[in-house]
Amino acid sequence: NILFSGKADIDQLIPITFYSIKGDSLVYDKFIDDGISERNTVTANNHITKQTFYLGTDKFGRDILSRLIIGTRVSLGVGTIAVVISLTIGILLGAMAGYFKGWVDDVIMWFTNVIWSIPTLLLVFAITLVLGKGFWQVFIAVGLTMWVNVARLVRGQVLAVRELDYIQATRALGFSHSRIILKHILPNILGPVMVIAASNFASAIVIEAGLSFLGVGVQPPQPSWGLMIKENYNFIITHNPILALAPGIAIMQLVLAFNLLGNGLRDALNVRGKL
Repeated sequence: NILFSGKADIDQLIPITFYSIKGDSLVYDKFIDDGISERNTVTANNHITKQTFYLGTDKFGRDILSRLIIGTRVSLGVGTIAVVISLTIGILLGAMAGYFKGWVDDVIMWFTNVIWSIPTLLLVFAITLVLGKGFWQVFIAVGLTMWVNVARLVRGQVLAVRELDYIQATRALGFSHSRIILKHILPNILGPVMVIAASNFASAIVIEAGLSFLGVGVQPPQPSWGLMIKENYNFIITHNPILALAPGIAIMQLVLAFNLLGNGLRDALNVRGKL
């Protein structure tokens, strides 16, 4: 066939010894060897694969459940990166302000209060406009707006710990400031920091969903829970409410889980309460 028409032969030759047609089915005995055959039945829908969509499909025919599962990566990713960025900046600035006090504390807290006074969503918008729309830009923008709470908390904890006797002893022994902060102060204030980290994780998920809903977050066709709500919220009353309610319920459950995690960490690390 390639020699005469230049096209590959797509037909398949099957040696048979018998065939019959019953309704819409073809029954034939496939020849294998002398005296050996195999009976097969081919129906009209034999090659059709049945697909089940447990939550239905959107207007583009995409499976809602699959997009919900894949969208989990966005929510967990933005929470992780936002917490890492906020902890890095917040612990650094808060520890410096609380330990050195004086003009260092004044400058850092002035800058912190300025950032604190700007609405979070407005600040995220501004950072997003500078970095551009996209997957990683949203992660960085959310992280750069959540360090203020961490810095204020760490500053307060360091101010209380730095006056304790064992910190005074480390100064008398001539330890460097970095060694005192990293090895003797920070390990003793990680309890409250872990609690606020869990809270920031939940807040980052909500902020990312809001940004995607407004169109400045994750861009289509990348699945995001906020983007799924934006694409399907018109169907809540008119057609199929599960298209928009499913990602909303997923956001609620994940945020609730991390809030409960924060409460559990607070209770587990509350040493004074146990005493």
